[in-house]
Formats: sequence, structure tokens, C-alpha cells
Amino acid sequence: MNNQHSFLLILVVVSSFFACNSSKSEAPVSYLFTYFVGSGPGEEAIHYAISDDGYKYYALNNNEPIIDSKEISTSGGVRDPHILRCEDGKTFYMVVTDLYVIDQGWNNYAMVLMKSTDLINWTTTKINIPETYPEEYGNIDRVWAPQTIYDEDTGKYMVYWSMHTKDSPDKIYYAYANKDFTGFETTPKQLFFSPTNSACIDGDIVFHDGKYHLFFKNESEGGGIRKAISDKLTEGYVQQEGFYDQTDAAVEGSGIFKLIDSDAYILMYDMYTSGKYQFTISNDLENFTVVDDAVSMNFHPRHGTVIPITEKEKEALLEKWETLDRGAFLSFDSKDINQINVDVNGEESTIYVPIKPETDISNLDLKIQTVPWVNAVTTGPQDFSKGPVDYIVEYGDKQKTYKASVHLDNNPVIKGYYADPEIFYSHKDSTYYLYPTSDGFTNWTGTYFKTFSSKDLINWKDEGVILDLEKDVSWTSRNAWAPAAIEKKINGAYNYFYYFTAAQKIGVAVSDEPTGPFVDLGKPLVGEKPQGINRGQEIDPDIFIDPVSGKSYLYWGNGYMAVVELNDNMVSIKENSLKIITPSDGTFREGTEVFYRNGIYYFLWSENDTRSPDYRVRYATSNSPTGPLTIPENNLILEKVPEKGIYGTGHNSVIQTPNTDEWHIVYHRFNRPKGIHMGRAAGYNREVCIDKLEFNEDGSIIPVVPTIEGIE
Repeated sequence: MNNQHSFLLILVVVSSFFACNSSKSEAPVSYLFTYFVGSGPGEEAIHYAISDDGYKYYALNNNEPIIDSKEISTSGGVRDPHILRCEDGKTFYMVVTDLYVIDQGWNNYAMVLMKSTDLINWTTTKINIPETYPEEYGNIDRVWAPQTIYDEDTGKYMVYWSMHTKDSPDKIYYAYANKDFTGFETTPKQLFFSPTNSACIDGDIVFHDGKYHLFFKNESEGGGIRKAISDKLTEGYVQQEGFYDQTDAAVEGSGIFKLIDSDAYILMYDMYTSGKYQFTISNDLENFTVVDDAVSMNFHPRHGTVIPITEKEKEALLEKWETLDRGAFLSFDSKDINQINVDVNGEESTIYVPIKPETDISNLDLKIQTVPWVNAVTTGPQDFSKGPVDYIVEYGDKQKTYKASVHLDNNPVIKGYYADPEIFYSHKDSTYYLYPTSDGFTNWTGTYFKTFSSKDLINWKDEGVILDLEKDVSWTSRNAWAPAAIEKKINGAYNYFYYFTAAQKIGVAVSDEPTGPFVDLGKPLVGEKPQGINRGQEIDPDIFIDPVSGKSYLYWGNGYMAVVELNDNMVSIKENSLKIITPSDGTFREGTEVFYRNGIYYFLWSENDTRSPDYRVRYATSNSPTGPLTIPENNLILEKVPEKGIYGTGHNSVIQTPNTDEWHIVYHRFNRPKGIHMGRAAGYNREVCIDKLEFNEDGSIIPVVPTIEGIE
């Protein structure tokens, strides 16, 4: 008996030990963020990121999709992923909008139900609402942002989403999923609609203190995140006063999650016009405080959700998707290198390091920062003077060696994010001046302009801000884009005229120095569409003084190319001089550039959207600065070079070296190498480059091959 009692006691202790450790291993320790990245090709797909604290997130799988949208959807794209851990603790449900904006616009008809037991392998079912419920919802044209919640009263999982018809605004509906999560066992019913009859989308329900809190986006009445509360999951929601987002910017896709071992909740939402997420914190779901300073991400997410995960689940995700590729590297913090242009190539196991002039490559510390779970084995100063240096990174038993090499490149010519470059040579001080758009602002929201000076087109000095819309322009303070500038001698004195885009209008400012300060005219020079034009924008000015006639011409347009003659004062338009000279081949988008060489007037322009990798430059010729234009058979002269990682090459200017027949083209491209992985955001994270522009004997332009090295 004593032996039996001892055995039972040992068994109980051992069982308790394993039970406690099993329980501990199943406790959540990290967070999984599932999201999509944009509305461009391949961007409407499910992505994963991980965080250990709920604030700092790192993308998995190099920020590439974790499942092929084309295989699981009817449209080819999925958005708005919502993920839920089921009550059994080991099953996961995910629901997504079945939508590919490029083909469908904003009209769609289906959602996708997904099920997994490991967060890696998913079974999926597509539900087309009009086809499934033709009598009740045959006229539905939007099925957006589904989410799932467990109903304790019924023991079932409820899916809720917004739907829209042409006759009524978006409203939130719900249906109960069947036990296999492959369809609905009930016909959808209306869950909530706005008492003011405004659109309601992106519903997100959380149960707290005996109440169901339904956060949603109000599409009108100022827009923003609102909340309705009910005692019951499926009825009785009462809209509360005010808005719950903490910003004046446009928002959508609210998501609530509770911090591990805390009473605090995070309300996050997609600031979709600002290109970022905002995180707010609350203990009562009523009062929220912004905590953006604590938040960081090495990716640009759109509308997603967060759930806690266990250590075991986290390790399984890392084992599956940690490739020790470029996603393992966060930054290269050395001040001796051009950090935003470091290129990690996982396939070739190389690191391309652009260095600054005068860098001591015999004692160079790259100061590599990796994601938290990856260890950089090679650290500290290294000697690159004898060639590439091996750098080792590791995760668990995985290890990878990269060969890092240093390069002194001249492209981009100015370091940082700039675009739409205009250039001229000042005869006053024998100096080149470059006038770009200040880039790197989400959706082109920059508000100031700078200039840079150079004696050799290679080494550029930052001359600072020359025009600040918020301080120097009375008629607007937004969207400082695409300037043009010129030097003109009037009454024996040099004058400088700066034409700029602001608020989709064209202004002009003047100065007696190329570095400013420039004084604005006080009103737009071009503020309305030309007669007969009903599309496009009044942007992208270009200024040209005809060396033959001495007359000055201003060009502009997006979707159309317009030209006017300017009066001698350069700040007013000559009456009845407007002409529309849009190239007839249908390729003109924007970015006119005009120059003169050997009796030929050249007209260059950009084709496609600046957010597209295929943004590129074409040209035409004329016998006059006002057309008509003759389009050569092969008129494409600047385009992407994928094998070099160069994309989005466009919006150029042209400069002639004085007293020579040497010409150069100045243009912007996507940031290299990150731009092509940034989706549409690449279109406002651009950089300026210069390459040679050469001509055939007949005057035709030889296509330019964009380079990394730049000019010598």
C-alpha cells in the first residue's frame, strides 16, 4: 500500500508538472498581424507579421504573400483579412474580401472563408452572395470586410460584413457559419445600419464588460471610426456619440485586440491616405490615447487584424517563413554608406553597399540591424579594400553567408527621396541647379521645395528650402509637386522664375538668386482646365525660352499637353496663346519637357502612372515650340531595367553642357532596391538620377539605358 501511495503521489506530481508546463507552453507570448499591402498588381493578398510586444512588427516571408490569392478567390485578389482563434484553442478561421480592384473597381460579390489548424495550411471556400441568395441579395454590388465572432448563446460562429446596393448605402449584415466553416447555415440578415442612413463598413465587434461593442467606419458625416453598443450580439445596437479615431486623416479598417496579460485594448486603424497605421490604447473602449511613438513596422500594411499566438505557433511560423533573405535585415546604420540604397540579394547571397566619397573602406562598420529572431554573426569594422567581405546571419540551425561589396555610385545624384527633377545651368555663377519635388511623403503630401547646386553634375550641395507653401504661399498649403525653373536676363540683371505645382494648380515665384528665397505671385498662374478639357490635372509645368525667337513658353498638363506664350515679365500669360498639343499616340500622361537642338524642337513626356514600374519616357519632334508634333516610329527612350533593379523611370528634364554638344537626361526612378517591393507606395518614394543623352546623326534620340553608376 505504501508503495502504491508513493507511486500515485509521484504520478500526480509528474502529471501536474507536465500539465503546468503544457499550459505554460500554450500561453500566448507574441502577436500575429495579418494584412494586405495595396491595390496594385499582386498587392491584394494575405501577409503575415510578428510582434513580441504588440507594438513592433516584423514581416514574415520577406513581406510576400503567405498564400496565392488567385488560388483561393474568384477575382484573383483578397483584402481585409480577419483572423480568429476558435474556442478549441487550436483551430483558426480567417475571412477575407474577394476583390481585385484592378479588374473590378470597388464592386465585388464574394468573400472567402478559410480554416487552419497550424496558421500555415488553409482550406478555403468561396461564397458569392448574389449567386447564393439571388432572391434576397441578387442586386448586391459590394461585399466588404467580413469578420468572425463566436456566439456563446448559440455555440456557433457568426460572420458579419457590409453590403451595398445602388439603392441604399452600405449596411452591416450577418450569418451563421456551418460547423465545417465552409458556408452559411442561415440566410444573411441585417445587423446594423446608421440612424442617419450613412454608409457603414469595416465592422469589428469586441465583447467587453457584458456589452458588445461594434466599431465601424462611417463613410459620411465627416467619416471616421464610430461605435455602437448592444447587450445582444445580433440586435439592438445603439450608435454612440462622436468618433473614436484620434486623427483628422481618412481612416478605415478598425481592429481591436487585447494586450497579453493586460486589461488594455489596442484600437488600430488604417490611415489609408497617409500610408500608415495608427495605434491607440484604452482600458474601457471609450477613451483612447495615441501610442504611435511605440509602434514600428518594416512594411506598409493595409486593413488587417492581430491575434495573440503561442511560442510554439510563433516558432512554426518562423520555421516556415524565415528564409534569412532580405527580410532578415532591418537596416544598415553606418553613416559612411547610402543606407536607403543598400541591396540585399537573397538569391545570389550578396549585399551591394553604396558608399559615400572619402569612406575608409579598410575600416568600415556596416552596423547591420536584423529582425529580433535573426542573429548577425559578423559584426564590427571590416576591411573591404581587398574585395568583398563575408557576412554570416543565422536563425536557429539555419545559417547563411552573404558576400558584401562596396561601390561608389553616382546614381542617385542627391541622397534621399526626391522626384520630378528640373535642371538648368546658371550663367551668372557657372553652376548647375537642380529643383526636385521633395518626396517620401505618402500620397505626395509634401509642402516645400528645395534646390541643389553642382559644378560637375556629380557632387551636389543642398541649398535648403527655397519655397515653403505653408509659409510663403497665400493661396494654398498642400501638394508641392513638380517644379520648373529658369534663368532670364532682364534689363541687364539676372532673374529667376520658379513655376511649381500646388493643390493641382500652377503657381510662379520670383527671385534674384537661383537659391532664392522666391516670392510667390500671390495667386495661381494656371488654376483652371483649358476650354474643352474635362479630365486630368493642372500640374507639371515646364518652362522653355525659344533660342530662335526669344519667346518664352509654359507647358503643363496631366492627360493633356497645353502650351501658352508668356509675356516678357514671365509671370503672366499672353492672351489667346493657349494651344492643346497632346501627342496623338495616346501615351501622354504628364511631365512635359521641351528643349532645342540643331534646328529641332524636342518634346519629351512620361507614360503610365508614376506608381507603376512601367513609368517611362517617350518623345516627339517639331519645327515649332507650339507643335504640331511628329512622333517617331520608335519613340520610347527611357524605361525600366529589371535586371538592375531599376523601375519607374520617368518625369525628366534635359540639360546641355554649355558650349558643347554633350547632353544629359535627369529623371526619377523608384528607390533602389526597396521600391519594387513597396507596391504603389514606390510612387512617392523616388530618387533622382542622371545619365547621358545621345543622338543619332539624323537627330533622333538614342534610347537611354538607366545606370546605377551614373555619369563620370
